[in-house]
Amino acid sequence: MSQGLIHHIELYVSNLKISADFWGWFLEELGYCMYQKWDRGQSWKLGETYLVFVQAEEKYLNVAYHRCRVGLNHLAFHASSRQQVD
Repeated sequence: MSQGLIHHIELYVSNLKISADFWGWFLEELGYCMYQKWDRGQSWKLGETYLVFVQAEEKYLNVAYHRCRVGLNHLAFHASSRQQVD
């Protein structure tokens, strides 16, 4: 059972290409495989966990706080039910 393990981590970045180049080789060395790729994002997966890098929109690059600004967007964990974590 995967309960309690990290499901995915989503990071917003200021430059997707630079971030993907920087992290991609390292994640692949650790055993992660390319999982998804789209215009504004890319992810790598290992087992049931994946890491997502998303290009932050221009309008969020210089604001004091917004969840879509560069940085950690969210962590998601596996749980047996939604009620368990609510």
